[in-house]
Parts: sequence; structure tokens; C-alpha cells
Amino acid sequence: MKTKFKTYATAVLVILLLFSSKEIIAQDSVVYKSESQVTVFPVLWQQTSAEYRALCYQAFNFATLRLNEIPKKEIKKGNLAIITDLDETILDNSYVGAQLIKENKQMSDAEWNRWTNASKTTEVPGAVAFLQEASKKGITIFYISNRDTASVKTTLIDLKNLQLPNADAEHCLFKSNTSSKEVRRMAIEKEYKIVMLLGDNLNDFKNTFEKKSIADRFIATDAEQELWGKKFIVLPNATYGEWVSTLYNHEHKSDEEKEKIRRELLKGY
Repeated sequence: MKTKFKTYATAVLVILLLFSSKEIIAQDSVVYKSESQVTVFPVLWQQTSAEYRALCYQAFNFATLRLNEIPKKEIKKGNLAIITDLDETILDNSYVGAQLIKENKQMSDAEWNRWTNASKTTEVPGAVAFLQEASKKGITIFYISNRDTASVKTTLIDLKNLQLPNADAEHCLFKSNTSSKEVRRMAIEKEYKIVMLLGDNLNDFKNTFEKKSIADRFIATDAEQELWGKKFIVLPNATYGEWVSTLYNHEHKSDEEKEKIRRELLKGY
């Protein structure tokens, strides 16, 4: 009887170890997936977290305070402008990430175009009301985005559906030959005084953040300390951004190399 029990127990233990091994392998395989594979937690945070909504409202509350501080005599000149990014600043694209996860697909140009062509985006909480208020005060809104210039037409459908001001091709400065937004900002500055910039990526504000190391981005951020929450309004985005490529020094790395770098960058105690 004892021998039979030992044999049974050993068999059960082997089965459990096999299942455990499969589970461990499954967990490890997630770690090494390409970063074009959207991860669940950042998308869930954006879609289900009340904290995310609070941060968005907080950003636009600060923006409204700064807007109300602009002297009326300055507004009357008619040459004031606000520059805003689109994706994850005023347009919520978490739906495409969620859909890719559900379909077990990776992000690609084709998948992104499938999403934008659907014209189903919603606003980042607080964005529409703020931009409408700014427009009512006589401030011109420009949309500088790294969406391709070919997508202006479909993007305008979303902007008009959300009743955003200055929703026309003239006020949409999209990417043509460079991802840097500096040239496009400078083009606006030739005719307007920029009173505020909105973005979820620090590249949306100045070119001093572009293609820099983690340390240099920290230094550049500290140098602009007085502008955050004043002229520069930052929206939360945990899903993607310049900060991700900065981890790898803006270089191509294998998934295994990326995982090693991420672990090395973690600061424990």
C-alpha cells in the first residue's frame, strides 16, 4: 500500500512540475515578446483607472488657470496660439491597443491605419472643453502630430466629430520627412505667439529632449522646471513614448537584450 502511494505521489509530483514548468515558460515568453506587442497593464490603466482620468483633468485644470491669466489686451492682438499634440494628449487611442491584445496581434502601420480609418477615437478627459474655451477667447489651436500627412483627412473626421476648434488641414501639421516637431513649431512662431504647448511626450515641447540619454533628459527636464504646469502641460501616457527608446539609447536591440537592459536599469534598495 505504501509503495503504491509513493508511486502515485511521485506521478502527481511529476505532473505538477510539468505544469509548473509550462507556466514558467509561458510567463518568460511574455517577457521576451517584441515591444510592438501591446502589453495589458498600461492599456488597462488608461481605460479603467480613475487615477488616469484625475491626472488628465488635473492637467487641463492647470491649463485653464494659465489660460485665464493671459491679459485681455494680449488676446485682443489676435496672434496667440496653443500647440497641441494629438495622440494620448487630446485623442484616446487605447482602443487599438486593447483590440490588438484581444486579437493577439502586434502593432504595425496597417493596424494603426485600420484604427484611424475607423474614426472611433474619443477625447482624453477634459481636452475638448479646454480647447473650445481657448478658442472662444480668440486663441488659435494648432495640431502638431507625428501622424503621417496622408492621414490628415481621416484625422479631421475625428476632430470634427469631437467638435474641436480649427479642425482643418491648415491647422494640422503632420509628419512629412522628420519626426522632430521643432521645424513645425518654428513655422507657427513666425506668425503667432505660442502661449501654451500640450503633449504626452517631452518631444512635444522642445527639441532638447530628442534622442537624448536618460540622464540628459532629466537635466533638460530640470532646466525647464518653471514651465511645467504653466506653458508646458503634460498628459500621462504609460503605453509608449520617447522614454521607451531612451532605455535602449535609441539603438536597435533584440528582445533578450532589451529585457537585460530593463532589469539593469531597475533601482532596488
